Order: sequence, then structure tokens, then C-alpha cells
Amino acid sequence: MARAHWGCCPWLVLFCAYAWSHPIPGDLAREDVRNCSTSPPYLPVTAVNTTVRLTALRQQIQAWNLSAYIIPDTDAHMSEYIGRHDERRAWITGFTGTAGIAVVTLRKAAVWTDSRYWTQAERQMDCNWELHKEDSWESYDQALQGSNRQLVSITDNLVDLVWGSERPPAPSQPIYALQEAFTGSTWQEKVSGIRSQMQMHSEAPTAVLLSALDETAWLFNLRSSDIPYNPFFYSYTLLTDSFIRLFVNKSRFSSETLQYLNSSCTDPLCVQLEDYNEVRGSVKDYALGDVKIWIGTSYTTYGLYEVIPEEKLVADTYSPVMVTKAVKNSKEQALLKASHVRDAVAVIRYLVWLEKNVPKGTVDEFSGAELVDKFRGEEEFSSGPSFQTISASGLNAALAHYSPTKELHRKLSSDEMYLLDSGGQYWDGTTDITRTVHWGTPSAFQKEAYTRVLMGNIDLSRLIFPAATSGRMVEAFARRALWEVGLNYGHGTGHGIGNFLCVHEWPVGFQSNNIAMAKGMFTSIEPGYYQDGEFGIRLEDVALVVEAKTKYPGTYLTFEVVSFVPYDRNLIDVSLLSPEQLQYLNHYYQTIREKVAPELQSRQMLEELAWLQQHTEPLSARAPHSTSLASVLLAATLAFLNWNS
Repeated sequence: MARAHWGCCPWLVLFCAYAWSHPIPGDLAREDVRNCSTSPPYLPVTAVNTTVRLTALRQQIQAWNLSAYIIPDTDAHMSEYIGRHDERRAWITGFTGTAGIAVVTLRKAAVWTDSRYWTQAERQMDCNWELHKEDSWESYDQALQGSNRQLVSITDNLVDLVWGSERPPAPSQPIYALQEAFTGSTWQEKVSGIRSQMQMHSEAPTAVLLSALDETAWLFNLRSSDIPYNPFFYSYTLLTDSFIRLFVNKSRFSSETLQYLNSSCTDPLCVQLEDYNEVRGSVKDYALGDVKIWIGTSYTTYGLYEVIPEEKLVADTYSPVMVTKAVKNSKEQALLKASHVRDAVAVIRYLVWLEKNVPKGTVDEFSGAELVDKFRGEEEFSSGPSFQTISASGLNAALAHYSPTKELHRKLSSDEMYLLDSGGQYWDGTTDITRTVHWGTPSAFQKEAYTRVLMGNIDLSRLIFPAATSGRMVEAFARRALWEVGLNYGHGTGHGIGNFLCVHEWPVGFQSNNIAMAKGMFTSIEPGYYQDGEFGIRLEDVALVVEAKTKYPGTYLTFEVVSFVPYDRNLIDVSLLSPEQLQYLNHYYQTIREKVAPELQSRQMLEELAWLQQHTEPLSARAPHSTSLASVLLAATLAFLNWNS
């Protein structure tokens, strides 16, 4: 989702003129969602009582002489995932979805969120809150035009004042440098590259201001664990043509890391550490000189933007660091590919385990999510999941971003579809893969829907297109097979991915505000289909943008898929596939064998190796020949003995 540059800290207060549309009520017949039309209202056990919190916040609003208060879903760095210390919107509303904006006036309180989270919001919010089921807000400035209201920033956060001592403390874990083996370039090389871009820029900026947490982490090859699932630390960077200032909690650095940053000197390639809270004052002071400051508006908050005079501002949608790190060099590509091979081993182990245990009726969504996370944690260079695992059975899979909890989950069944969207953080890369499976007899419609999602995945993955083409221009290829029969999906088709950084790495992807595709970028490709109340399907792979070989001269691109887990043969209707799609699929399966089988063989994982061979057998236009797992296991054992003889 695009973010406006003034959308966050210091926290914005709206003297509100926004038109509050009527909220759409939830399904009143369901017991797992609230019903605010009864007296007394019905609330599920998952709803949070926010009466005391709202009363205290309204007292603060009155004390500051405000009409309304906006509570964004992000932090001071516009992060997608945020730390517990910054979960203000979740705390004040009870709604924990990752997307949604809350607005509180003296008489009303409401949350705006998109379709991924409507059911979750109805489960978690009490009747103090209206839910507005809209996909986006109109921008605040447009809403205020023609009114006598104005948007102002204040330095104190009112939710923090209300939260008080219950607010989780700021993170204090060590900030460490990545080993050279896991970085594509040294931080000095990266700094020199950004400075070269400053010199070549037509407006000759003298500084670059970095606000997004992954920008600073990437620039200095530093990592920590301030944000769940993301190896970042709270920081800002002011990189000028003559000095480097890193705004951070200095106590979190070891003497070795300080030496790594050359922090004891003041040369142009020495990093001066400044207190995290001093960034606004420091930028304001720097802006007093004969300077120009280059920012990316998508991740710069109003609190910093407003202290830079307009004539001293060089504003692009994304900073040069954000754009530069989107294109991986050859070493970074190799690292990311290697992480996906090990990740495939973990996912295959899980799918093999599920095939044996789901029929026993002992597996649920939550225990399954815990197990796949455990398998990933046993892989070399693992640093935890890259996001909360989406482990969804049956009707829960129709909720695109559903995740089970220990208290709220369903059993996995051989009679229902199961959707697993999961990923890992490794020192050499970040992974994200989705597979949907069915262990019983799927309906004809389920097989057709699955196959058409697969066709869309294949059509986009094998597409050849001109260099510098926008992802938005080719996104429809992922939807075409679904559109042909009147089906569709309501989420994006893909996103960039980082090297031990963001699992959703901007600005790569297939949306209108993504930059053009270029050789060396990694993106996910993830079409889906969701039948509300019944089942959900998503097939997601990560792919590298590479040069394509064409008959005639020209610079063309295509995708090289680096996710290596086969699709569910039980759900593929081969008769729907074109010869080209079938050829692509069989070639992909051969690639999986070449990449993953040696890894399984070297670890003596014979059962997983047999499963892999069975599930990557070439498909033909006729119904695939059924091969028993026992016979394949025997063949795999013989092959293993052969390989070691």
C-alpha cells in the first residue's frame, strides 16, 4: 500500500471534516463476530473492551483542544511490520490487523481497513468502534479542501500518554554487523555508490535522508531484532557529501561494531552516531545551510518533512537507497537462491508430515504453523520466520491474510483444502512461498479454480517482456485464466523481497506505484482465488528478473523462479493446461529435482526424497499415472545407494 509522506509521526491531528460513511454491519448470524444491533450488544470472546482507553484518549484530545485524532497503523518509519512498542492502533482499538487507520473524535471512533481484515476486525473490536469497509482513505488534504479545518503535527503522542506504564519498552537488543559472506558489498562501497548518484542528480542534492528501517540496515549491513519478523533496528541516516550521521540508540553497539563503522573518526567514510531522538533537530539545523536534502516521500514522515524548506527539498517517491537495493548484484542473487533451496527442504518436510498425520485427525492450523516454523528454524543460517505463518483450512483459507492462534483455530481435514503461506529469514536471504493442497477428493470446481490459478502463475512466470516495463503492465497475465471464466482475486499479484530484509520489499512489484522491472530484481508471483465461506487458493513463488533470449535482437526480460516446492498434483486438471503451460511446468519440476534432490540426498532424507520424486514426475495431457509412495521410496533408496557407491 502506498503511503503519503505526511501520514505518521509526529502524530497527526485532524480538525476533522471527513465525511463518515455508514459502516457495513457484519454477518449478524455468526457467533464469532460482534453484533452491535442487539441490546445488549453481542461480543465474541475475542473482542477487546476499549471503553476505558477511549475515555482517557478523549480527555487528552480535549486537553489539547483538538477535534479529532488520527492513529495510523504504522510507526515513525512507515514500516509495514511494527514492534510491540509501536502498536498504538492495535492497543486503542483491539484490532490487530496490519492495515487500518483509526480516527477518534469526542463522540465517535472508527477504523478503516480493507477486505483482507473485515472479519478479523468484527471479531476483535467492541461496539465502541465503527468499521468502515473501504479499501482506502481519500488523502487527508483532499478531504480538508474547502473547509476551515487544518492538519497539524504535535510532538507528544496522545496514545502513548494514555498507554502509560503498560506500553512495552523500547527494544534494547544488540545491533550487529552481518558477516561479509552474507553481504553483496561493503557499507563503504554502498555509501560511495549513493554519493555518486547525488553527484549525478540534476538538482545536485548535498544529502540523502533515510527514514525506512530497511534502508539504514541495508546501507551499513547492520541487523537487529526490533521488529517482529524483520531484522531491523530503530534508526535514521543523514548521508551527506562530507559526513554520515546515524541516529540510533548508541548503547546497543559493541566495541567491535563501533570499530566496524569507523565511529571514532570524522572523515567522509566515518559514521557519526547521534541519539535517535535528535534526528528532527539535526535535520532542521542542517537545512539552515546552503544545502538540498533528497528524500523518498513514501517513507518520510511529516515530522521530518516539515522542517525542510521547500526550496531545499529534492523529493522522489523512493529514496536512492530504496531503488538501489531493489536490484541485487550477482553475489546477492546467489545468496538469495541458496536460501530458497534450504527453505524448500523445510516446506517439503512439512508437506510430507502432513500427508501422514492429517488423516489421523491430530493436526490443527496452529500446531501446523508451529511445526513448519520449527522445520525452518532447523535450517542453516535461520533467523526465524519472515512473517506470521498463514495456516488456513477450509473456509478460513478464504480469508486471504488469516493466521490461527492458540485459542482460535480449526482442525486440518482430508476433506478440505489447506493453504500454507509462510517464509523464513536467513542470513543469506528472505523467503516467501504459498502452496495449497487437498488430501482427499476435491470438487470439480475446486480443481478448475486451482488449475486456473496455476495457469496464471505459469503465464506470468514464463512471460517475455521489454526491459523497463512496469509490473502493472503485465500483471493481467496472472489473472487471464481466471477472468476467462468469471473468477478473480482481490489482492496484489506480487511484491519485492530482500536479502535478510523485508519479505515485502518496495518498490518492486505489480502495482501502479511500483518501479519498472529491471534485471536483478526479485519479486513474488502469487495469484489466487477465494470462495467466501468455503475455501481459498493461492500459489506463490519468488522469481528473479533475468534477460530473456529472443529470436530477434533487443533487450527483453523474463522471470526465473527460485522457489522449489512442487504444486499439488491432486488439484491439477491437466486437460486445462496448454501445451506451452505443460512444458513449462514439467521443466520447472525438473529444475526442482536438480536443485533440491541433492540437498535431500546429502542429508539422507529418503522419505522426503521419495515424495519429491513422486510429486515432480512429468505430467502429460492424459491423466497422470498414479505411483504409490512405497514404490517411489524403494526407487529413491536404490538411487541413494547408487549415488553413494
